[in-house]
Amino acid sequence: MTDWIDIAPLENVPMRGARMVKTAFGCVAVFRTAEDEIFALDNACPHKAGPLAEGIVHGKSVTCPLHNWVISLETGRAQGADEGRVATYPARVENGRILLDRAFLRARVAA
Repeated sequence: MTDWIDIAPLENVPMRGARMVKTAFGCVAVFRTAEDEIFALDNACPHKAGPLAEGIVHGKSVTCPLHNWVISLETGRAQGADEGRVATYPARVENGRILLDRAFLRARVAA
């Protein structure tokens, strides 16, 4: 059984935008696409740890604000010729609220 953490109302994350969320298990970047899809990733770019929550969301990707690396919101992998990956976390919207999977966040801390 999955235990979900309620972090915020959907409208707190702008369309094609992101917010950095501090949880008891660490900081996570939460992204919202133009199609109202929600994704959760580590907030540090695999290149030089740029703050991904401050990046530009386009389609199902985010561009790091420091060096323009493009990261897939679905897989956490760097796109194009760049190599690297950030952790992704299950996220969903229920009754207009954004939920994150507590077990995956706990695993992040243990790793």
